[in-house]
Amino acid sequence: MNPDHNILNHLSRREMLKSVSSGFGYLALAGMCAEAAKADPLAPKTPHFAPKAKRVIFFCMRGGPSHVDTFDYKPQLKVDAGKPGLGGRGTSSRAKLMPSPWQFSPHGQSGLQISELFPHLAKHADKLCMLNGMHTDLPNHPQAFVKMHTGNSQFVRPSLGAWTLYGLGTENKNLPGFIVLSPQTGFGGAQNYGSAFLPAIYQATPIRGSRGGSGQVSNIRNPRLPSANQRIQLDFVQSLNQEKLEKDKVNPDVEGVIESFELAFRMQNEVPQLMDVNKEPDHIQQAYGLKNRATQTFGRQCLLARRMAESGVRFIELNSGNWDQHRDLNNALERNCHGIDQPIAALLADLEERDMLKDTLLIWGGEFGRTPHAQNGDGRDHNNRGYTMWMAGGGVKGGIAHGSTDEYGYAAVEGKVHIHDWHATILHLLGLNHKRLTFNYAGRDFRLTDVHGNVVKEILA
Repeated sequence: MNPDHNILNHLSRREMLKSVSSGFGYLALAGMCAEAAKADPLAPKTPHFAPKAKRVIFFCMRGGPSHVDTFDYKPQLKVDAGKPGLGGRGTSSRAKLMPSPWQFSPHGQSGLQISELFPHLAKHADKLCMLNGMHTDLPNHPQAFVKMHTGNSQFVRPSLGAWTLYGLGTENKNLPGFIVLSPQTGFGGAQNYGSAFLPAIYQATPIRGSRGGSGQVSNIRNPRLPSANQRIQLDFVQSLNQEKLEKDKVNPDVEGVIESFELAFRMQNEVPQLMDVNKEPDHIQQAYGLKNRATQTFGRQCLLARRMAESGVRFIELNSGNWDQHRDLNNALERNCHGIDQPIAALLADLEERDMLKDTLLIWGGEFGRTPHAQNGDGRDHNNRGYTMWMAGGGVKGGIAHGSTDEYGYAAVEGKVHIHDWHATILHLLGLNHKRLTFNYAGRDFRLTDVHGNVVKEILA
Protein backbone atom coordinates (compact mmCIF):
# COMPACT_ATOMS: atom_id res chain seq x y z
CA MET A 1 0.00 0.00 0.00
CA ASN A 2 1.37 3.39 -0.95
CA PRO A 3 1.80 6.11 1.68
CA ASP A 4 -0.79 8.84 1.60
CA HIS A 5 0.06 11.50 -0.98
CA ASN A 6 -0.71 14.26 1.50
CA ILE A 7 2.14 13.09 3.68
CA LEU A 8 4.46 13.23 0.70
CA ASN A 9 3.66 16.91 0.38
CA HIS A 10 5.77 17.39 3.49
CA LEU A 11 8.76 15.95 1.64
CA SER A 12 10.81 17.59 -1.02
CA ARG A 13 10.81 16.14 -4.55
CA ARG A 14 14.59 15.75 -4.36
CA GLU A 15 14.29 13.65 -1.19
CA MET A 16 11.74 11.34 -2.78
CA LEU A 17 13.71 10.86 -6.00
CA LYS A 18 16.86 10.20 -4.03
CA SER A 19 15.05 7.61 -1.96
CA VAL A 20 13.64 5.73 -4.93
CA SER A 21 16.84 5.85 -6.97
CA SER A 22 18.89 4.54 -4.06
CA GLY A 23 16.78 1.41 -3.97
CA PHE A 24 15.03 1.95 -0.65
CA GLY A 25 11.65 2.26 -2.37
CA TYR A 26 8.60 1.97 -0.18
CA LEU A 27 10.50 1.45 3.08
CA ALA A 28 12.43 4.68 2.70
CA LEU A 29 9.32 6.60 1.70
CA ALA A 30 7.43 5.12 4.65
CA GLY A 31 10.26 6.18 6.92
CA MET A 32 10.09 9.75 5.61
CA CYS A 33 6.33 9.64 6.03
CA ALA A 34 6.86 8.69 9.66
CA GLU A 35 9.23 11.63 10.10
CA ALA A 36 6.70 13.97 8.50
CA ALA A 37 3.95 12.63 10.75
CA LYS A 38 6.19 13.13 13.76
CA ALA A 39 6.77 16.74 12.78
CA ASP A 40 3.05 17.26 12.22
CA PRO A 41 0.95 15.05 14.55
CA LEU A 42 -2.13 15.54 12.38
CA ALA A 43 -0.46 14.58 9.10
CA PRO A 44 -1.99 11.50 7.43
CA LYS A 45 -0.28 8.32 8.63
CA THR A 46 0.19 4.96 6.98
CA PRO A 47 -2.22 2.42 8.55
CA HIS A 48 -1.10 -1.05 9.62
CA PHE A 49 -2.73 -2.62 6.54
CA ALA A 50 -4.94 -1.63 3.63
CA PRO A 51 -8.09 -0.06 5.09
CA LYS A 52 -11.67 -0.58 3.97
CA ALA A 53 -12.76 2.77 5.45
CA LYS A 54 -11.06 6.15 5.46
CA ARG A 55 -13.39 7.86 7.92
CA VAL A 56 -16.11 7.22 10.49
CA ILE A 57 -19.50 8.83 11.07
CA PHE A 58 -20.97 7.77 14.43
CA PHE A 59 -24.69 8.27 15.08
CA CYS A 60 -24.73 8.30 18.89
CA MET A 61 -28.15 7.71 20.48
CA ARG A 62 -27.82 8.72 24.14
CA GLY A 63 -30.07 6.92 26.57
CA GLY A 64 -30.36 3.40 25.18
CA PRO A 65 -32.73 2.87 22.21
CA SER A 66 -35.14 -0.04 22.50
CA HIS A 67 -33.83 -2.79 20.21
CA VAL A 68 -37.03 -4.84 20.44
CA ASP A 69 -39.00 -1.93 18.97
CA THR A 70 -36.57 -0.96 16.22
CA PHE A 71 -34.20 -3.56 14.74
CA ASP A 72 -34.56 -6.80 16.74
CA TYR A 73 -37.80 -8.52 15.71
CA LYS A 74 -39.28 -10.65 18.52
CA PRO A 75 -42.59 -12.24 17.45
CA GLN A 76 -42.60 -14.37 20.62
CA LEU A 77 -43.20 -11.22 22.64
CA LYS A 78 -46.61 -10.89 21.02
CA VAL A 79 -47.40 -14.57 21.67
CA ASP A 80 -46.46 -14.29 25.35
CA ALA A 81 -47.67 -10.73 25.98
CA GLY A 82 -48.66 -10.17 29.58
CA LYS A 83 -46.71 -13.11 30.97
CA PRO A 84 -44.23 -12.42 33.79
CA GLY A 85 -40.92 -11.03 32.62
CA LEU A 86 -37.52 -11.52 34.20
CA GLY A 87 -37.66 -8.31 36.24
CA GLY A 88 -34.28 -6.73 36.79
CA ARG A 89 -32.58 -3.59 38.03
CA GLY A 90 -35.10 -1.51 39.99
CA THR A 91 -38.00 -3.32 38.33
CA SER A 92 -40.81 -5.23 39.98
CA SER A 93 -40.59 -8.99 39.59
CA ARG A 94 -44.23 -8.78 38.48
CA ALA A 95 -43.25 -6.85 35.33
CA LYS A 96 -45.06 -8.22 32.31
CA LEU A 97 -43.71 -8.94 28.84
CA MET A 98 -44.73 -6.17 26.45
CA PRO A 99 -44.79 -6.72 22.67
CA SER A 100 -43.69 -3.93 20.40
CA PRO A 101 -46.53 -1.53 19.50
CA TRP A 102 -44.99 -1.25 16.02
CA GLN A 103 -45.03 -3.70 13.16
CA PHE A 104 -41.88 -5.27 11.74
CA SER A 105 -41.58 -6.31 8.12
CA PRO A 106 -38.83 -7.59 5.79
CA HIS A 107 -37.13 -5.04 3.55
CA GLY A 108 -34.83 -5.11 0.54
CA GLN A 109 -33.60 -8.19 -1.27
CA SER A 110 -32.07 -9.33 2.01
CA GLY A 111 -35.42 -9.34 3.82
CA LEU A 112 -33.92 -7.58 6.82
CA GLN A 113 -36.56 -7.09 9.53
CA ILE A 114 -36.99 -3.40 10.41
CA SER A 115 -39.68 -1.67 12.44
CA GLU A 116 -42.19 0.69 10.84
CA LEU A 117 -40.56 3.41 12.96
CA PHE A 118 -37.89 3.67 10.23
CA PRO A 119 -39.69 3.86 6.86
CA HIS A 120 -36.90 5.89 5.19
CA LEU A 121 -33.99 3.88 6.58
CA ALA A 122 -35.78 0.64 5.65
CA LYS A 123 -35.32 1.55 1.97
CA HIS A 124 -31.58 1.09 2.56
CA ALA A 125 -31.91 -2.29 4.29
CA ASP A 126 -29.46 -3.93 1.92
CA LYS A 127 -26.74 -1.50 3.05
CA LEU A 128 -27.21 -2.22 6.77
CA CYS A 129 -25.27 -4.67 8.91
CA MET A 130 -27.25 -5.32 12.10
CA LEU A 131 -25.32 -6.39 15.18
CA ASN A 132 -28.13 -8.02 17.15
CA GLY A 133 -25.84 -9.70 19.65
CA MET A 134 -24.36 -6.59 21.29
CA HIS A 135 -23.72 -6.60 25.03
CA THR A 136 -21.83 -4.46 27.52
CA ASP A 137 -20.89 -4.67 31.19
CA LEU A 138 -23.17 -2.37 33.18
CA PRO A 139 -26.79 -1.18 32.87
CA ASN A 140 -26.05 2.32 34.19
CA HIS A 141 -25.96 5.24 31.77
CA PRO A 142 -22.72 7.02 32.78
CA GLN A 143 -20.58 3.88 32.92
CA ALA A 144 -22.00 2.32 29.75
CA PHE A 145 -21.86 5.59 27.79
CA VAL A 146 -18.24 6.25 28.74
CA LYS A 147 -17.31 2.63 27.99
CA MET A 148 -18.89 2.87 24.55
CA HIS A 149 -16.75 5.92 23.84
CA THR A 150 -13.47 5.02 25.57
CA GLY A 151 -13.47 1.28 26.27
CA ASN A 152 -13.23 1.84 30.02
CA SER A 153 -15.78 3.00 32.59
CA GLN A 154 -13.45 3.10 35.59
CA PHE A 155 -10.58 5.29 34.44
CA VAL A 156 -10.15 8.27 32.13
CA ARG A 157 -9.06 6.94 28.77
CA PRO A 158 -8.77 8.33 25.22
CA SER A 159 -11.96 8.20 23.18
CA LEU A 160 -12.53 6.12 20.07
CA GLY A 161 -12.31 9.25 17.94
CA ALA A 162 -9.04 10.31 19.57
CA TRP A 163 -7.49 6.87 18.99
CA THR A 164 -8.61 7.01 15.35
CA LEU A 165 -7.04 10.42 14.82
CA TYR A 166 -3.87 9.33 16.64
CA GLY A 167 -3.59 6.27 14.41
CA LEU A 168 -4.42 7.84 11.05
CA GLY A 169 -4.04 11.60 11.25
CA THR A 170 -6.34 13.81 9.20
CA GLU A 171 -6.63 14.71 5.52
CA ASN A 172 -7.21 18.45 5.91
CA LYS A 173 -4.70 20.49 7.92
CA ASN A 174 -7.16 23.39 8.15
CA LEU A 175 -9.85 21.41 9.97
CA PRO A 176 -9.94 19.33 13.13
CA GLY A 177 -9.65 15.62 12.45
CA PHE A 178 -12.23 14.74 15.13
CA ILE A 179 -15.46 16.71 15.42
CA VAL A 180 -18.46 16.15 17.70
CA LEU A 181 -21.77 17.75 16.76
CA SER A 182 -24.16 18.66 19.59
CA PRO A 183 -22.02 16.87 22.23
CA GLN A 184 -23.82 15.47 25.26
CA THR A 185 -23.03 17.20 28.54
CA GLY A 186 -24.09 14.33 30.82
CA PHE A 187 -22.95 10.72 31.16
CA GLY A 188 -19.26 11.61 31.44
CA GLY A 189 -19.39 14.81 29.41
CA ALA A 190 -16.12 15.81 27.75
CA GLN A 191 -14.47 12.56 28.83
CA ASN A 192 -16.36 10.83 26.01
CA TYR A 193 -14.61 13.00 23.41
CA GLY A 194 -11.28 13.63 25.11
CA SER A 195 -7.75 12.46 24.42
CA ALA A 196 -6.80 11.64 28.05
CA PHE A 197 -3.07 10.80 28.03
CA LEU A 198 -2.79 11.09 24.23
CA PRO A 199 -1.51 14.50 23.04
CA ALA A 200 -4.23 17.13 23.38
CA ILE A 201 -4.34 17.74 19.62
CA TYR A 202 -6.23 14.44 19.23
CA GLN A 203 -9.24 15.43 21.33
CA ALA A 204 -12.51 16.38 19.66
CA THR A 205 -13.57 19.83 18.60
CA PRO A 206 -17.14 20.27 19.82
CA ILE A 207 -19.70 22.13 17.73
CA ARG A 208 -22.69 23.04 19.82
CA GLY A 209 -26.05 24.60 19.14
CA SER A 210 -26.80 23.01 15.77
CA ARG A 211 -30.55 23.51 16.13
CA GLY A 212 -32.11 25.34 13.21
CA GLY A 213 -28.81 26.05 11.47
CA SER A 214 -27.06 28.06 14.18
CA GLY A 215 -24.30 25.56 14.97
CA GLN A 216 -20.83 27.03 15.22
CA VAL A 217 -17.38 26.62 16.65
CA SER A 218 -16.99 28.91 19.65
CA ASN A 219 -14.78 31.96 19.12
CA ILE A 220 -13.97 31.05 15.53
CA ARG A 221 -13.68 34.73 14.58
CA ASN A 222 -11.49 37.41 16.12
CA PRO A 223 -13.54 40.64 16.23
CA ARG A 224 -10.53 42.81 17.10
CA LEU A 225 -7.65 41.86 14.82
CA PRO A 226 -7.37 41.14 11.09
CA SER A 227 -5.62 37.94 10.00
CA ALA A 228 -2.20 39.52 9.41
CA ASN A 229 -2.11 41.10 12.88
CA GLN A 230 -3.32 37.84 14.45
CA ARG A 231 -0.39 36.05 12.80
CA ILE A 232 2.06 38.53 14.36
CA GLN A 233 0.41 38.11 17.75
CA LEU A 234 0.37 34.32 17.45
CA ASP A 235 4.01 34.17 16.40
CA PHE A 236 4.95 36.07 19.55
CA VAL A 237 2.87 33.81 21.79
CA GLN A 238 4.24 30.71 20.09
CA SER A 239 7.81 31.93 20.59
CA LEU A 240 7.10 32.05 24.33
CA ASN A 241 5.58 28.58 24.18
CA GLN A 242 8.60 27.24 22.29
CA GLU A 243 10.93 28.81 24.85
CA LYS A 244 8.99 27.08 27.61
CA LEU A 245 9.10 23.78 25.75
CA GLU A 246 12.86 24.01 25.16
CA LYS A 247 13.36 24.68 28.85
CA ASP A 248 11.16 21.78 29.99
CA LYS A 249 12.42 19.39 27.30
CA VAL A 250 9.16 17.41 27.58
CA ASN A 251 5.82 19.09 28.21
CA PRO A 252 2.80 17.53 26.46
CA ASP A 253 0.50 20.35 27.61
CA VAL A 254 2.63 23.03 25.98
CA GLU A 255 3.03 20.90 22.83
CA GLY A 256 -0.75 20.59 22.68
CA VAL A 257 -1.22 24.33 23.05
CA ILE A 258 1.27 25.08 20.26
CA GLU A 259 -0.43 22.69 17.86
CA SER A 260 -3.96 23.74 18.84
CA PHE A 261 -3.20 27.44 18.39
CA GLU A 262 -1.90 26.84 14.88
CA LEU A 263 -4.91 24.69 13.96
CA ALA A 264 -7.32 27.27 15.37
CA PHE A 265 -5.68 30.00 13.29
CA ARG A 266 -6.04 27.96 10.11
CA MET A 267 -9.64 27.03 10.94
CA GLN A 268 -10.83 30.64 10.78
CA ASN A 269 -11.05 30.66 6.99
CA GLU A 270 -12.40 27.17 6.33
CA VAL A 271 -14.83 26.44 9.19
CA PRO A 272 -17.39 29.22 8.52
CA GLN A 273 -17.69 28.08 4.90
CA LEU A 274 -17.97 24.44 5.96
CA MET A 275 -20.79 25.22 8.39
CA ASP A 276 -22.86 27.17 5.89
CA VAL A 277 -25.34 24.52 4.74
CA ASN A 278 -27.49 27.21 3.14
CA LYS A 279 -25.20 26.92 0.13
CA GLU A 280 -26.51 23.40 -0.47
CA PRO A 281 -29.14 23.03 -3.25
CA ASP A 282 -32.74 23.18 -2.11
CA HIS A 283 -33.40 19.55 -3.01
CA ILE A 284 -30.53 18.46 -0.76
CA GLN A 285 -31.86 20.50 2.15
CA GLN A 286 -35.29 19.00 1.55
CA ALA A 287 -33.89 15.47 1.43
CA TYR A 288 -32.16 15.88 4.79
CA GLY A 289 -35.32 17.30 6.37
CA LEU A 290 -33.99 20.80 7.00
CA LYS A 291 -37.36 22.32 6.07
CA ASN A 292 -39.19 20.24 8.68
CA ARG A 293 -39.07 21.25 12.33
CA ALA A 294 -39.14 17.62 13.51
CA THR A 295 -36.10 16.59 11.45
CA GLN A 296 -34.12 19.81 10.97
CA THR A 297 -31.88 19.43 14.04
CA PHE A 298 -30.54 15.98 13.23
CA GLY A 299 -30.86 16.68 9.51
CA ARG A 300 -28.42 19.54 9.86
CA GLN A 301 -26.00 17.29 11.74
CA CYS A 302 -26.18 14.70 8.96
CA LEU A 303 -25.64 17.26 6.23
CA LEU A 304 -22.71 18.78 8.12
CA ALA A 305 -21.28 15.28 8.55
CA ARG A 306 -21.31 14.76 4.80
CA ARG A 307 -19.62 18.13 4.20
CA MET A 308 -17.01 17.35 6.86
CA ALA A 309 -16.36 13.89 5.45
CA GLU A 310 -15.85 15.43 1.99
CA SER A 311 -13.43 17.93 3.49
CA GLY A 312 -11.19 15.30 5.08
CA VAL A 313 -12.41 15.12 8.70
CA ARG A 314 -11.48 11.67 9.97
CA PHE A 315 -14.04 11.02 12.74
CA ILE A 316 -17.42 12.72 13.07
CA GLU A 317 -19.87 12.03 15.89
CA LEU A 318 -23.51 13.09 15.69
CA ASN A 319 -25.68 13.11 18.81
CA SER A 320 -29.33 12.50 19.52
CA GLY A 321 -30.48 12.42 23.16
CA ASN A 322 -33.46 11.43 25.29
CA TRP A 323 -33.76 7.75 24.29
CA ASP A 324 -34.17 6.78 27.96
CA GLN A 325 -37.83 5.77 27.79
CA HIS A 326 -38.85 4.36 31.16
CA ARG A 327 -42.37 5.57 30.37
CA ASP A 328 -44.39 6.98 27.47
CA LEU A 329 -42.59 4.68 25.03
CA ASN A 330 -45.29 5.00 22.36
CA ASN A 331 -44.94 8.73 21.97
CA ALA A 332 -41.30 9.31 22.94
CA LEU A 333 -39.71 6.56 20.86
CA GLU A 334 -41.79 7.44 17.82
CA ARG A 335 -40.71 11.08 18.17
CA ASN A 336 -37.03 10.09 18.47
CA CYS A 337 -37.10 7.78 15.46
CA HIS A 338 -38.98 10.26 13.32
CA GLY A 339 -36.34 12.89 14.06
CA ILE A 340 -33.43 10.79 12.77
CA ASP A 341 -34.96 8.43 10.18
CA GLN A 342 -35.12 10.72 7.14
CA PRO A 343 -31.79 12.48 7.81
CA ILE A 344 -29.83 9.23 8.17
CA ALA A 345 -31.45 7.76 5.05
CA ALA A 346 -30.59 10.95 3.15
CA LEU A 347 -26.97 10.74 4.26
CA LEU A 348 -26.71 7.11 3.16
CA ALA A 349 -28.10 7.99 -0.27
CA ASP A 350 -25.96 11.11 -0.57
CA LEU A 351 -22.73 9.29 0.29
CA GLU A 352 -23.55 6.52 -2.15
CA GLU A 353 -24.28 8.99 -4.95
CA ARG A 354 -20.93 10.70 -4.31
CA ASP A 355 -19.14 7.32 -4.29
CA MET A 356 -18.13 7.86 -0.67
CA LEU A 357 -20.17 5.17 1.09
CA LYS A 358 -17.67 2.46 0.14
CA ASP A 359 -14.94 4.09 2.26
CA THR A 360 -17.06 5.79 4.92
CA LEU A 361 -17.97 3.64 7.92
CA LEU A 362 -21.32 4.59 9.45
CA ILE A 363 -22.08 3.27 12.94
CA TRP A 364 -25.33 3.68 14.89
CA GLY A 365 -26.31 2.89 18.45
CA GLY A 366 -26.54 3.80 22.10
CA GLU A 367 -24.92 2.63 25.31
CA PHE A 368 -27.34 -0.32 25.72
CA GLY A 369 -30.88 -1.46 24.90
CA ARG A 370 -34.18 -1.87 26.76
CA THR A 371 -36.01 -4.71 28.46
CA PRO A 372 -38.71 -6.79 26.74
CA HIS A 373 -40.92 -6.35 29.79
CA ALA A 374 -42.82 -3.17 30.58
CA GLN A 375 -41.88 -0.59 33.15
CA ASN A 376 -44.40 1.92 34.50
CA GLY A 377 -46.96 0.33 32.24
CA ASP A 378 -45.76 1.98 29.01
CA GLY A 379 -41.96 2.09 29.19
CA ARG A 380 -38.93 -0.18 29.21
CA ASP A 381 -35.99 -0.46 31.61
CA HIS A 382 -32.25 -0.57 30.88
CA ASN A 383 -30.82 -3.73 29.31
CA ASN A 384 -27.08 -4.18 28.84
CA ARG A 385 -27.10 -7.93 28.21
CA GLY A 386 -28.47 -7.81 24.69
CA TYR A 387 -29.21 -5.03 22.20
CA THR A 388 -28.63 -3.84 18.63
CA MET A 389 -26.19 -1.51 16.92
CA TRP A 390 -25.69 -1.29 13.17
CA MET A 391 -22.99 -0.44 10.67
CA ALA A 392 -23.04 0.49 6.99
CA GLY A 393 -20.52 1.21 4.23
CA GLY A 394 -16.79 1.16 4.86
CA GLY A 395 -16.13 -2.52 4.28
CA VAL A 396 -19.00 -4.26 6.10
CA LYS A 397 -21.51 -6.63 4.56
CA GLY A 398 -24.89 -5.10 3.85
CA GLY A 399 -28.30 -6.66 4.34
CA ILE A 400 -27.29 -8.99 7.15
CA ALA A 401 -28.24 -9.50 10.78
CA HIS A 402 -25.26 -10.82 12.72
CA GLY A 403 -25.94 -12.47 16.05
CA SER A 404 -29.16 -12.66 18.01
CA THR A 405 -30.73 -12.30 21.42
CA ASP A 406 -33.01 -14.88 23.03
CA GLU A 407 -36.65 -15.25 21.96
CA TYR A 408 -37.69 -12.20 24.01
CA GLY A 409 -34.61 -9.98 23.56
CA TYR A 410 -33.19 -10.12 27.08
CA ALA A 411 -29.67 -11.32 26.33
CA ALA A 412 -27.30 -11.95 23.44
CA VAL A 413 -27.05 -15.69 22.78
CA GLU A 414 -25.44 -16.03 19.34
CA GLY A 415 -22.85 -13.96 17.52
CA LYS A 416 -22.18 -12.03 20.71
CA VAL A 417 -20.32 -8.74 20.22
CA HIS A 418 -18.93 -6.96 23.26
CA ILE A 419 -18.07 -3.27 23.15
CA HIS A 420 -14.37 -4.25 23.00
CA ASP A 421 -15.12 -6.36 19.92
CA TRP A 422 -17.02 -3.43 18.40
CA HIS A 423 -14.01 -1.16 18.93
CA ALA A 424 -11.59 -3.74 17.53
CA THR A 425 -13.74 -4.16 14.42
CA ILE A 426 -14.03 -0.41 13.79
CA LEU A 427 -10.26 0.01 14.02
CA HIS A 428 -9.74 -3.02 11.76
CA LEU A 429 -11.95 -1.50 9.06
CA LEU A 430 -9.79 1.63 9.28
CA GLY A 431 -6.66 -0.44 8.67
CA LEU A 432 -5.57 -0.42 12.30
CA ASN A 433 -4.69 -3.46 14.40
CA HIS A 434 -6.24 -2.78 17.80
CA LYS A 435 -3.41 -4.69 19.50
CA ARG A 436 -0.73 -2.61 17.78
CA LEU A 437 -2.36 0.80 18.18
CA THR A 438 -0.78 1.64 21.52
CA PHE A 439 0.52 4.61 23.48
CA ASN A 440 3.08 4.37 26.26
CA TYR A 441 1.93 6.09 29.41
CA ALA A 442 2.91 5.66 33.07
CA GLY A 443 5.27 2.84 32.21
CA ARG A 444 2.98 0.65 30.12
CA ASP A 445 1.48 0.49 26.65
CA PHE A 446 -2.24 1.32 26.60
CA ARG A 447 -4.73 0.59 23.85
CA LEU A 448 -8.43 1.24 23.21
CA THR A 449 -9.40 -2.38 23.86
CA ASP A 450 -7.12 -2.81 26.90
CA VAL A 451 -6.40 -6.58 26.91
CA HIS A 452 -9.67 -7.61 25.24
CA GLY A 453 -11.44 -7.50 21.91
CA ASN A 454 -11.80 -9.63 18.79
CA VAL A 455 -12.51 -8.44 15.27
CA VAL A 456 -15.95 -9.60 14.11
CA LYS A 457 -14.69 -11.13 10.88
CA GLU A 458 -18.11 -12.50 9.91
CA ILE A 459 -19.37 -9.02 9.00
CA LEU A 460 -16.39 -7.96 6.87
CA ALA A 461 -17.13 -7.59 3.17
